[in-house]
Amino acid sequence: MPSPVDVSQNGNARHAEAAPSLFEIEEDLARLLERPRHVNIERKRSFDERSFSEMSMTHSPPRQVYKNSENSSRVFDNMVGVYSPGRWSGIHTPRSTFGYEPHPIIGEAWEALRRSIVNFRDQPVGTIAAIDNSAEELNYDQVFVRDFVPSALAFLMNGEPDIVKNFLLKTLRLQSREKKIDQFKLGDGVMPASFKVSHDPVRNYETITADFGESAIGRVAPVDSGFWWIILLRAYTKSTGDTSLAEMPECQRGIRLILELCLSEGFDTFPTLLCADGCSMIDRRMGVYGYPIEIQALFFMALRCALFLLKHDEENRVCCDAIIKRLHALSFHMRSYYWLDIKQLNDIYRYKTEEYSHTAVNKFNVMPDSLPEWVFDFMPTRGGYFIGNVSPAHMDFRWFCLGNCISILSSLATPEQASAIMDLVESRWQELVGEMPLKISYPAMEGHEWRIVTGCDPKNTSWSYHNGGTWPVLLWLLTAAAIKTGRPQIARRAIELAESRLLKDSWPEYYDGKLGRFIGKQARKFQTWSIAGYLVARMMLEDPSHLGMIALEEDKQMKPTMKRSASWTC
Repeated sequence: MPSPVDVSQNGNARHAEAAPSLFEIEEDLARLLERPRHVNIERKRSFDERSFSEMSMTHSPPRQVYKNSENSSRVFDNMVGVYSPGRWSGIHTPRSTFGYEPHPIIGEAWEALRRSIVNFRDQPVGTIAAIDNSAEELNYDQVFVRDFVPSALAFLMNGEPDIVKNFLLKTLRLQSREKKIDQFKLGDGVMPASFKVSHDPVRNYETITADFGESAIGRVAPVDSGFWWIILLRAYTKSTGDTSLAEMPECQRGIRLILELCLSEGFDTFPTLLCADGCSMIDRRMGVYGYPIEIQALFFMALRCALFLLKHDEENRVCCDAIIKRLHALSFHMRSYYWLDIKQLNDIYRYKTEEYSHTAVNKFNVMPDSLPEWVFDFMPTRGGYFIGNVSPAHMDFRWFCLGNCISILSSLATPEQASAIMDLVESRWQELVGEMPLKISYPAMEGHEWRIVTGCDPKNTSWSYHNGGTWPVLLWLLTAAAIKTGRPQIARRAIELAESRLLKDSWPEYYDGKLGRFIGKQARKFQTWSIAGYLVARMMLEDPSHLGMIALEEDKQMKPTMKRSASWTC
């Protein structure tokens, strides 16, 4: 177990181990938080705004125009360097940038979000997972890295960056701790899944205890936490224009440590990351072990964000070169082998097996008989998506929402593929959205398959929780993807569905049923990321310039590896 940090009344931190250099003096952090965050936005062009093939230690003039595959202007045009704090009409209630009448539940949502804020030494450092006094707390009273992301985006969009800065610094400090599970030491770069702030009124001190997987259900370390931390650091930098946080030596080192875990050489012949079940948002056994789409998309996005954040100096040159090479290989692999549309489905249906040599078409020796029957009806004539997993003799054809939305936001998906994903969402609205946005996965496993794959998990029964359940937090990801692809009407339709029920249902964690009609059987009420996900979606829809902090522009030099299919030209 990691050693807690003891803080006495006078604010002095006591550590059992030696602390990193900057963190020895807490007052330095306080001074950092007081530094001006408004800087000249017309700064040097960032890594993520440049082609991978252009990368060097010099800079080029900024690029101003971004077009989609139909050559029409997109909302994302000219947003790469936008500083867009929220606008306020009162003390606690943000107002719309463009004069929209705020929905009645927005004020309630903000009040609920603020009740979830956690303080450490009188400074806000995050939001707890849920405030549901009717159920056992378990670990819902902790600050989760992945859960805090939509909360952080809401605060950034509302012009409140301090809580995000505090969170980034606090989790960075936790990264530096020694991490052990059953005598086995985890890599230095592993970020915590969550942390808990405890206060002892008798001894009058506070402690922070981090969980790196040693207390988690299944005892799996979170692969996605480090990626979300990098993505959030870029969002903070883009939103505020403050580069001083990312340029701190400790932050630069933290980024490198995360990437060293992912970019190290090994036995893999694939550029994708090999992962265990339960290492991401789907944190229980669901048959996503191997190379799940969620982790690969987050990995790709984190690599691109890291290029933006890492300083252009000799210390980072080797790391940046490794990132660029991996991005090329990863984009080729994902766009070639994970993409599925009607043409690709028909090609797999006609695969030959037992092919040998580099000329093989069926490179992973996938058996055509393994194609599930549902996928033939699910795949529309116009549309496509990135499937859940690809490995030897295995393709997981399930739809996973987070991975596909992140693929759009990170530009892992080409403009044509991004458009096809949104075509699929519109074509299969009842299946993927139904009466409440949005299915985390589709379809659900049932019967014998559910027993074998989940280990008879009673929480992941058919159309519940991770197994085809509906998660309102995904609304912000769908909204961002819809705006980036020029389809705001999709986001508006989904948000209206959510607004009809979320407040009335007390902001549940998830919904059950094929249409998302029922509040989840074990769902927590007042789930913080359900609240924050709605607020972020609403604020992005009303002010699309917010998209710039979470979306990445397409790299023009990365040519698509797949030919246009009927789903892109119909």
